[in-house]
Amino acid sequence: MVSGLTPEQAVDRLEELHGAASGALRAALARYASDGVVPTAAERARFRYPELCVDWQPTGAVHFTRRAWAKFQAPGRYATTVTQPGFFRQYLLEQLRPLREEFGATLEVNVGKQEIPYPFVTEAGDEFIHGDLPVTELARHFPTPMLAEVGDEIADGTWIAREGGTRPLALFDALRVDYSLRRLTHYTGTDWRTIQPWILATNYQRYVDHFVTWAAGQLAQPQSDFTELVLPGGAVVRRGEGLEAATVAAQAAPWHRFQMPAYNLVRGDGSGGITIINIGVGPSNTKTATDHLAVLRPHCWLMIGHCGGLRQSQTIGDYVLAHAYLRRDRILDELLPPEVPVPALAEVQVALQQAAEQVTGEKGEALKRRLRTGTVVSYDDRNWELRWSHERQRINHARAIAVDMESATLATQGYRLRVPYGVLLCISDKPLHGEIKLPGAATRFYQRAVGEHLNIGLRTLDLLRGELQTLHSRKLRSFDEPPFR
Repeated sequence: MVSGLTPEQAVDRLEELHGAASGALRAALARYASDGVVPTAAERARFRYPELCVDWQPTGAVHFTRRAWAKFQAPGRYATTVTQPGFFRQYLLEQLRPLREEFGATLEVNVGKQEIPYPFVTEAGDEFIHGDLPVTELARHFPTPMLAEVGDEIADGTWIAREGGTRPLALFDALRVDYSLRRLTHYTGTDWRTIQPWILATNYQRYVDHFVTWAAGQLAQPQSDFTELVLPGGAVVRRGEGLEAATVAAQAAPWHRFQMPAYNLVRGDGSGGITIINIGVGPSNTKTATDHLAVLRPHCWLMIGHCGGLRQSQTIGDYVLAHAYLRRDRILDELLPPEVPVPALAEVQVALQQAAEQVTGEKGEALKRRLRTGTVVSYDDRNWELRWSHERQRINHARAIAVDMESATLATQGYRLRVPYGVLLCISDKPLHGEIKLPGAATRFYQRAVGEHLNIGLRTLDLLRGELQTLHSRKLRSFDEPPFR
């Protein structure tokens, strides 16, 4: 055990222990695959995640901060296991520095008790994950993911605090993080390391197409802040390669092989790039994507997609800025009961409206005619119209102005998993007023509306990039919140 560390020393030690444990596990796998040698009990004891412990026992006046994170709710010992500390280095330092410098906490790094499952140290080219070795045989001799040990009890507030016991330091432990990192690669078709902290979620591939064109234009500029675009399947377009080369690479990307293809535009100035993900249609997809994205601790995710307008005064192509959600998606009802309010985040709402003004060039009454704030109802049933007589009164009571299938889920997941969120939708039809999407009209709508809508989302992220201290709001923190954001 090493105690009394500086934040930099603590992260260095985490990297050392994680690297040693992962290396030992990979070496044992390779040896078993080639020679059939089973790891001994002593060897297996090395296949463990490092544990980070923070101890805070105040003796004088307690430091006061309005910051929503990197602070303590109560004296005691806090701990979590850590994976991929090299990737999370900057995040870890941002959390640890205030805890030590402002609160005087003591930092320790130990070898933890939690084993690293062998699938979490393998890569696509490893010879020992191919061939004739059955999974059941590997599971006899190497740690495997035990789903009983992977959960969101800390995030959901269902963990049991014991008097004098260790409290959680972070929302997710190493096992939960590694599980999601592998899922992200599977679903998005890109290495999880390339996913950026500013995330746009959409339910239409056309938004992705416009994003790729915009990103290629950014990379074609020699002095651009962006350095590369990582495409589904792993291809990379780098700055200076030219618009034509970027377009060809994007068209060749096998995005259709992946359930939620991601396009990751990397930024070189340390402020974080942009990822756009086509999460598909429906609350189940939305929950799946955000469950896994949350372990990366992104700065924000925004939903930019289409919706049905519910008011006669709305026009196809108008925008809806959600400030409340009628949760008829049902998928999160047991984790976060419907009676729990999901608040709009002022910082995100203001940025979305400012971005709309800047992109459209409209202000005041002119903007209000095109952008309306109100309640969005999200369903788990695409054919909710067939139950209109049943749903009419509820929608009326909620004063809902738009309907979709993803927004409430994305916002609720942001609230639940402490990721700032926002929703700006574009009306593509008015199902209650006979204005449905017909092929010709739909094509004209997409050509006109998608590019402008995407630009509003991109501009919003630019505005939020300089507001991190206020963006990570206390609205998202519980009274017994772990110290880490």
